[in-house]
Amino acid sequence: MQAKQGFKLRPLGDEYILVGESVEQINFNKMITLNETAAFLWKKVEDGKPFDAQKLAQWLTAEYEVSADQALQDSQTTIESWQQAGIIE
Repeated sequence: MQAKQGFKLRPLGDEYILVGESVEQINFNKMITLNETAAFLWKKVEDGKPFDAQKLAQWLTAEYEVSADQALQDSQTTIESWQQAGIIE
């Protein structure tokens, strides 16, 4: 998988939003919000390099005090959320 190009991460209070930089990415029916952890992961993948749930889990365990099993489960949930939002391919 890889992040779709054309999205910019912006802080919004305690969360972050992904903003489409071109008309193709803009969907006025929904806003893509990310918590601090998801934003951390997005920063890791926004350059378009391929990733999978294992890679995200590695980044999580390196950055946060979380077990490998929990990190993998959270990574899979994050990927599912990103797929539903249409921000990865």
